[in-house]
Amino acid sequence: MSANDEPKARPEPLAAGTAQGEAQGEAAQQAEQAAAADRPERSRRGGSGGTWFAVLLALVAAGIAAGAWVDLRQRADATAETFAQRIQALEAQQGKLRALAQEAQQSAQALQGKLSTLEVRVADAQAQRAAIDALYQELSRNRNEWRIAEVEQMIDIAAQQLDLAGNVRGALLALQLAESRLARSDDAAFAPLRAALARDIERLKALPAFDPGALGQRIERLAVGVETLPLAYDERPAQAQAASESGQDGETWYGRLASEVWRELRRLIVVRRVESPEPPLLAPTQAYFLRENLRLRLLSARLALLTRDAKAYRDDLQAAQAWIKRYFDTRSSRSAEALAQLEQLASAPLQLELPSIEGSVNAVRALEARGGRTS
Repeated sequence: MSANDEPKARPEPLAAGTAQGEAQGEAAQQAEQAAAADRPERSRRGGSGGTWFAVLLALVAAGIAAGAWVDLRQRADATAETFAQRIQALEAQQGKLRALAQEAQQSAQALQGKLSTLEVRVADAQAQRAAIDALYQELSRNRNEWRIAEVEQMIDIAAQQLDLAGNVRGALLALQLAESRLARSDDAAFAPLRAALARDIERLKALPAFDPGALGQRIERLAVGVETLPLAYDERPAQAQAASESGQDGETWYGRLASEVWRELRRLIVVRRVESPEPPLLAPTQAYFLRENLRLRLLSARLALLTRDAKAYRDDLQAAQAWIKRYFDTRSSRSAEALAQLEQLASAPLQLELPSIEGSVNAVRALEARGGRTS
């Protein structure tokens, strides 16, 4: 049998298990081609030696392919395991994200409820603010009217103090208070009224100091003290009486008895020089009416002071002075003090011609007639 008739050994192609075995397949094909190139020479050398060489080459190629396949399979397994771990981590993260999403959804629902409540409250607050704004506008419209009414009342009080009581100080305080109320507003509509108030205040300040209340209290105190004024026929020789009462301590009992009898006899007889043609002696009933008439004179002088009747005021005080000098003991300290008080009251400068505040009254009435409309 010739070399050409010798059956040729054909190695079976290696199948790759995975996509990565293509490289090993190519290596096997190269090895097969090399073996095919060497076959004629082996056939020439001898048929048996060539067969074993081919088998050896096939085994080497198969081992190389198997090693490459195992390496690729290990890499694929490691890659798959890495992918599995990453997928598990992603699933864990996805679970956390789901929990966070649920919490965020719950928080959003809670915030939505709070937002609804806040919207309701805001609507209520807006309604209340609208009501307050309307009320404030109404009050702003009526504020000038109230201020004018208040000022008018103060001006009326000042006029009453001047006309009825002649109290310049009270009228001045009322006008100053009215002017301070208007000074809080810079409205030009109040300018005429403020000018009138300023003129009346200046006129009242220019008046001399006059306090009818203090004068009336002094007259009232004199009327109350009428009961303590001693009458002329009640006087006693005080110095002689004191001297007789201060007897000697060593005086005997009959001496003291004689002194007391003499003292009583001296009290029965009073010697007094009377320079007036009419005697000041009065019966007890007449003394009572004298004191009452003197008190009425003083009260009449006080009434004349309040009504600003200067003539009646001075006539009553002069009559009271004359009665005290005629029927009361002028040497007594109380009588002398009463006469001095009556003299001061009679000479007190009475301001009976008080100025009028018609300018302020007319200005506030004119402003009220316009309804408090401002410019």
